[in-house]
Amino acid sequence: MTAAAVDDVELTITGMTCASCAARIEKRLNRLDGVAATVNYATDKATVTVPSGYDPRALVAEVEKAGYTAALPRRRREPAPAGPTGDAELAGLRNRLVVAAGLAGPVIAMAMFPALQFPCWQWVSLGLAAPVVTWCGASFHAAAWTNLQRGAATMDTLVSIGTLSAFLWSLYALVWGTAGEPGRRHGFELTVRQTAGAGNTYLEVAAGVTLFLLAGRYFEKRSKRRAGAALSALLQLGARDVAALRDGVEIRLPVEQLAVGDEFVVRPGEKIAADGIVVGGSSAVDASMLTGEPVPVEVGRGDAVTGGTVNAGGRLVVRATRVGDGTRLAQMAKLVEAAQSGKARVQRLADRVAGVFVPLVLVIAILTLATWLVLGLPATAAVTAAVAVLIIACPCALGLATPTALLVGTGRAAQLGVLIRGPEVLESSRKVDTIVLDKTGTVTTGTMTLVDVVTGRGTGREELLRCAGALENASEHPIARAIAGAAATELGPLPVAADFASLQGSGVQGVVDGHTVLVGRASMLADRGQPLDAALAASAARAESQGKTAVAVAWDGRARGVLVVADTVKPTSAEAVRLFDLLGLTVVLLTGDNRAAANLIAEQVGITHVIADTSPADKVAAVRRLQAAGNVVAMVGDGVNDAAVLAAADLGLAMGTGTDAAIEAADLTLVGGDLRAAADAIRLSRRTLRTIKTNLFWAFGYNIAAIPLAALGLLNPMLAGAAMALSSVFVVGNSLRLRSLATVIREP
Repeated sequence: MTAAAVDDVELTITGMTCASCAARIEKRLNRLDGVAATVNYATDKATVTVPSGYDPRALVAEVEKAGYTAALPRRRREPAPAGPTGDAELAGLRNRLVVAAGLAGPVIAMAMFPALQFPCWQWVSLGLAAPVVTWCGASFHAAAWTNLQRGAATMDTLVSIGTLSAFLWSLYALVWGTAGEPGRRHGFELTVRQTAGAGNTYLEVAAGVTLFLLAGRYFEKRSKRRAGAALSALLQLGARDVAALRDGVEIRLPVEQLAVGDEFVVRPGEKIAADGIVVGGSSAVDASMLTGEPVPVEVGRGDAVTGGTVNAGGRLVVRATRVGDGTRLAQMAKLVEAAQSGKARVQRLADRVAGVFVPLVLVIAILTLATWLVLGLPATAAVTAAVAVLIIACPCALGLATPTALLVGTGRAAQLGVLIRGPEVLESSRKVDTIVLDKTGTVTTGTMTLVDVVTGRGTGREELLRCAGALENASEHPIARAIAGAAATELGPLPVAADFASLQGSGVQGVVDGHTVLVGRASMLADRGQPLDAALAASAARAESQGKTAVAVAWDGRARGVLVVADTVKPTSAEAVRLFDLLGLTVVLLTGDNRAAANLIAEQVGITHVIADTSPADKVAAVRRLQAAGNVVAMVGDGVNDAAVLAAADLGLAMGTGTDAAIEAADLTLVGGDLRAAADAIRLSRRTLRTIKTNLFWAFGYNIAAIPLAALGLLNPMLAGAAMALSSVFVVGNSLRLRSLATVIREP
């Protein structure tokens, strides 16, 4: 029985003010048949899985029924504007905050300092506080009313009831009580003072709480915009238009019209519009925004280039291999968005708590009011204590604790060249104690390089390289390309070989400068009567014992020398192993190569544990054995043969320079192919989890400690409002510290 086809729909939600809003929308969407929804308060997005063909307008309508607005997102290349200047909601908050600060400031100052209380100051305070509570705090009251009509309660309910209660009580005390008498003074206290009736006003509470909550919401929203800056940068990386070649003529087109197989021109300073292969020209390509590597990479005919990178040198002609959402850049953005919009297990717990928190607080506030009145305490003190409970308990910090850290952590990872598949990956990294490294393409470059030239009697280095390089230049074999490339680099242009022929996988032959040249295995030369002499044979044997490849060269009936080719260690691999050691990880080299070659590479980079001579199935078995021994294993690989073992490991990390199969099987992708990024990824994951724990400890501890104090009358409502706003700002600010991780992550 086949599973039903499903689609993923992403909605942008507006109007959410706290985690309980997100929980309410999520619950409502999940009631729909066949719908599975996750709503993220930090990103203002809902990720919804629906049956194939489901009309997304039904989802939008359901969100609107809950009292919020929803919209399908813009195209990936057209992200919504971010920042104070480009966001109308943020600008509106700022305007209300400025007005509230100007009006509430004098109200608070007069209430706190009796020396400022001139005759009839109470009535001036009323005139200043009224627009703060009504106009500046209108968003709180409107949201509370909307939720009340739908039988729900959110943070806005607490704020609206609290501030209106303080304001209306003050209005009653001024008009019908004794608080409005000329010359009456009003002292400020940190705790709730037990007075006899309507002799005191709490206008500073109503105005001050509104001011502090507006300030908290403004800085919270601005910080959330900054937290998503990494993804915005990714979305903005792509080119907007492209100089496509049509019948040899350049035509400037929107990049969306580019198709696979099209050729396009990239001039110096322009962004490469799509993934492709260079078919003309050579240049240096700056991929720093994509990979984190600052040094441009030289590319020429036949080299692959990635969309979004910048042509820093000459003119290139590129044939598109991936366009639109299929490009590497688009896949990166998709992975980052998925990681940021998902939820870790710890966040789901916080969301469940936030979902029931508001009704619970309302009950506690009512019980506080009733208890004070039953005990015969003054009504004004009872109301003030209940208001303090309502205000201090807003669950904003609780709802922001996890998603903001995930938002910043995954965005920062993308800037460091690490793509995280989902938030659960961060939790998986926490317990990793063993990291297993594939050799070829992971620890080593994965490309053959000429590492030694051994000449025979009467043969010079340049002559050996010239003849062998010219002949190998006609071959596409990786070893041949390594020899030809090294010869051309050292000697310049090579002659063209004549009568080139491949000798059934054992070598090649041809004519170079009038010499009949043979290049290949020593056994092939011996079969043709041109064996290596004792010295050359010893050099070849020594190279092969070290896991290198010895290529014999002969011409005119005699062996002339040996070229040694090997897969070289990446310059950064030894440092990466050192970083793994600093993280307390046991490093294991796992390879299909022979033990001699594996031990040589391991010695060069400082690895002591080696597992060699393994097939793809053996690699999986090796990881299973490590897991059975109680180790939590991370695996780093890059080839098709690594896909199975990457999936089997507790945490799979794929080199971004590797195959699609490996990347698809992995939990994290290291975009630039730098093994140090694996250490970055694990350390960043651990730091993000520590940040989440700190945030949750603050959010839970704050509410647990503050609510009893407020209920007992030990906390002035205005200070409660300030503390509540600061708690949210603290949580977001603590998460934003992850943005500075790059400068310390690779220090010794």
